[in-house]
Amino acid sequence: MKSTIETLSPTRVRLDIEVEFSEMSSHVADAYKKVATQVNIPGFRKGKVPAAMIDQRVGRGTVLDEAINAALPDFYGKAAREHSVAVLGRPVVDVKEFVDNEKLLFTVEVDVRPEVKLPDFSSITIEVEDLVVSDADVDEQVEELRTRFGTLTSVERAVAKGDFATLDLEAFIKGELVDGGQANDISYEVGSDRMIDGLDDALIGMSAGETKKFETQLVGQAEGEKGEVQATVKAVKERELPPVDDAFAKLASEFDTLAELKADFVVRLGRVKKMEQGTQARDLLIKKLLEDLDIPVPDSLVELEVADHLAGEGRSEDAEHRAEVDGQVRSSLKSDFLLDAIVQAEDIQITEMELTEYLVRTSQRYGMAPEQFAQELQKAGQIAQLVSEVTRAKALASVLERITVKDASGNVIDLEALRPQAAPADLVDEA
Repeated sequence: MKSTIETLSPTRVRLDIEVEFSEMSSHVADAYKKVATQVNIPGFRKGKVPAAMIDQRVGRGTVLDEAINAALPDFYGKAAREHSVAVLGRPVVDVKEFVDNEKLLFTVEVDVRPEVKLPDFSSITIEVEDLVVSDADVDEQVEELRTRFGTLTSVERAVAKGDFATLDLEAFIKGELVDGGQANDISYEVGSDRMIDGLDDALIGMSAGETKKFETQLVGQAEGEKGEVQATVKAVKERELPPVDDAFAKLASEFDTLAELKADFVVRLGRVKKMEQGTQARDLLIKKLLEDLDIPVPDSLVELEVADHLAGEGRSEDAEHRAEVDGQVRSSLKSDFLLDAIVQAEDIQITEMELTEYLVRTSQRYGMAPEQFAQELQKAGQIAQLVSEVTRAKALASVLERITVKDASGNVIDLEALRPQAAPADLVDEA
């Protein structure tokens, strides 16, 4: 097999491939076997028809068409590997010439990953925000801790924002009770807006024993169609918070005084904000690289992804939305090309341990056991995506070690502190 490559654009190439007929012998043999299982010729068992009889009854051309169709992906793949073509999307194949017992000539046009010329990372300086733990930050943590130790007390008054209402709910569509649309004895924080649109407005002002119906968008309804929800308030409770003093510090922590508790929050928040500086440095580096580097994307790939996205939303005719999605797809592809170029340049390899650690951390964010999370990823066919995420994160960590990171006050940030690490588990409000 002989092949040459021609660059048509930064994101598209053409491969010209010439194959000697002798190299197709296995494909021709397989084609005869396949056709033999598909034809019925008197005197011969299916699958045992001689090649000469197939040529006579079916035609050698049919066999050769089958052989060529099977051979094209094989020889195209070999040519792509020979020229180190990073293929994107579907190829366009054109058979230029075929001479039986002599040769096959064909061309392939295909989109490819663009070449991304990365800068000297040691010359880059990134500025992040100063690490500041304010009194307001500490007070917020104290208030969250107070909420944990608050108690609910029944009150004989109308519901107000911040109260907890014990509810029975029923959902109706066109006056008919929805199957499975009932829930009883729900404890709901009024004003949290965490359940049904319109529920908070309906509850405020109601008292225990009262019932009210309101219109809302129910799950499973077509957009714009309204259902009704009937809410019955069974009890109204307000949360009583403990006073902020030394006794509270003893109750809610291992510290004896409020001052010690607040000092501990300062330390813990400082760790989180250091991690935030690392995350900010990473994001700003990616933003800078995307702005500074010319990274072309294949128009045909963008058009395909945009069309699939719009078809899934049923908005193929929405020109304004199409332009918005087009921009999002282009931005996403540029980011992917950049990150993969860094992975390649840094020659990043990940270990099974690194993959497992990332899997465990990610599963915790979803509140799932690592084994269950891994099974769900496998079912969804997202294991390769997980590997890619870990590899890209490691590549970014590698180049972050070489850039200069300063805060707004001009202090150089310790790059070692930018490495990913678990946040303190008992911090009330993680970053």
